[in-house]
Amino acid sequence: MRVIAVSTLREFWKNHPDALEPLSAWVAVVSKARWSQPADVKAQHKNASILKNQRAVYNIKGNDHRVIVAVAHQLDIVHIKFVGTQKQYDAVDTETVEME
Repeated sequence: MRVIAVSTLREFWKNHPDALEPLSAWVAVVSKARWSQPADVKAQHKNASILKNQRAVYNIKGNDHRVIVAVAHQLDIVHIKFVGTQKQYDAVDTETVEME
């Protein structure tokens, strides 16, 4: 999968250095993945939750951080829509959130 907006993750881990390693590992795994349907995401990432609107949310670093992505299965694209702490995640609408 092609991961769009990795720079969003880089900005996040500048302020949250503990997220650097797990987010880098997440990008590496997702970049090698080939998902044709939402079930493929869940099969590869047990800690992911499938959302509406072709989105998924990942628990990062034992649920300290969350990443919400939109997945375009036909195009092999994963677009990062949100990255934040658990507290920040609790304040967003997972179905509509967009990075600024």
